[in-house]
Amino acid sequence: MKSRKIYAEVNPEILYDEVKDFVQKQGLILDEAGLQTYSVPGGSSHVVRGTLIFKREGDGGEGQCFRAHIVGSAVGETRLMIDVDDSILSAEKIAAIQEDLDFIFGAYEVKP
Repeated sequence: MKSRKIYAEVNPEILYDEVKDFVQKQGLILDEAGLQTYSVPGGSSHVVRGTLIFKREGDGGEGQCFRAHIVGSAVGETRLMIDVDDSILSAEKIAAIQEDLDFIFGAYEVKP
């Protein structure tokens, strides 16, 4: 399952931390994480890129089941792309993560 969302005026670092917390709340283990900051020409702003990869406990790294990619700026748009292996992660856990995201960030979501 893939999910893509665009948020306006949301700090990408906060979104990164919240996604990490929401997924860990569902019992998944953080396997890989990265957060980079890039300067924008002109120097007054920056873009943040974050990656989070989770696995089920006891999978030994083979069962990566949740990936989140975040790119954005607090001044403009922040984009979130989630890729979930729904053969590993239950529909209930996926729905719970989605509900938490919608509750916190739903008011900032840009609807196409």
